[in-house]
Amino acid sequence: MPVPKRKTSKSKRDKRRSHTKLKASNPTACSQCGEAKLPHHVCPGCGFYNGRNVIETEE
Repeated sequence: MPVPKRKTSKSKRDKRRSHTKLKASNPTACSQCGEAKLPHHVCPGCGFYNGRNVIETEE
């Protein structure tokens, strides 16, 4: 069974992990109320999605 000859350094390990990170969210403005919302999600402010009222909200 092969075994590593030397311990992998922190630098080498972290270079390998440089691409595994969280991406920042990309909020867009709601077309109805203008509040920031995530794409392909119901607007938390007005409850609209794709031009239709999906959730009844108190305004």
